[in-house]
Amino acid sequence: MVTEKDISQFSEQCANIFKQISRDVIGQEDVVRGTVIAMIAGGNVLLEGVPGVGKTRLVRTLGRVFSLPFSRIQFTPDLMPADVTGTNIIIKDETGNSKFSFQPGPVFANIILADEINRATPKTQSALLEAMQEHTVTVMGVSRKLNEPFFVLATQNPIEQDGTYPLPEAQMDRFMFKLIVPDPSLDELMQIVNLTQKTMAEVADAACTGEELLKMRETANQIPVAEDVMKYAMVLVAATHPEGECATEAAKKYIRVGASPRAGQAIISAAKVLALIKGRFNVAYSDLLELAYPVLRHRIKLNFEAVADRISTDEVIRMVIAEVDKKQKK
Repeated sequence: MVTEKDISQFSEQCANIFKQISRDVIGQEDVVRGTVIAMIAGGNVLLEGVPGVGKTRLVRTLGRVFSLPFSRIQFTPDLMPADVTGTNIIIKDETGNSKFSFQPGPVFANIILADEINRATPKTQSALLEAMQEHTVTVMGVSRKLNEPFFVLATQNPIEQDGTYPLPEAQMDRFMFKLIVPDPSLDELMQIVNLTQKTMAEVADAACTGEELLKMRETANQIPVAEDVMKYAMVLVAATHPEGECATEAAKKYIRVGASPRAGQAIISAAKVLALIKGRFNVAYSDLLELAYPVLRHRIKLNFEAVADRISTDEVIRMVIAEVDKKQKK
């Protein structure tokens, strides 16, 4: 049972985490908030933005703040699956006989930065699928459990850039959030340059251990969700299906494929964490509306009409939410 003390400790610890991250990462409050929520909820995050906006620095800072081993994988067109998962190599034992020994790849860390994930071929991208969903790695028929907490933060360049491969739907679905990293404002740019002129090194202090993170996740899982709030979340997800019973006019007009059941799981898990960060014991409608965009934007596929009308995914989500709210009020 979650007590008042648990809630206050949770929100205090989150405040300290955000404070330490802000020492190294200028601005990007929404991105930082979304990333920390996903880490506590046990999800993975996909960051989209042009190079140089601080995506890699954010992940390095998270490793420091959470006192967790951090591993970076730079995805390139020639990267092979074994470069991610590790492979068996032949070694000689004391008697001179040859035997296979498993050499772990960079995926065997707690925080994985999959940098520019959409520059690698689909075969290599899929090497992360099992790790992201089951938290195991299978090499030559042997499954190995990854250490908890395990978190993948992937960065991708906008699809329009040269040399990028779109991520397959199955992999996109395994990211809890897709967060858009905006370019810094003029004031933030000034602060970034001033900070990096003094030192390029991170200065954030540890604010949470891996064990404490798992305990926070356990606390969040116990937060109750009212039946009406749960139903509203599921209607939001179902409303993105153009052929479904809850389909909205925007979905019928602009969406080719709606969000999967994982979207429902993600929005509820994340909403519980968000409620605790705000010091509440229950999930509110406002939590769902705040999280709908990062949960849905990579899970719905727009049709040709949306492209022709230059309608963005976020704009379609806004239309779906407006229609769902209108129906709920009737």
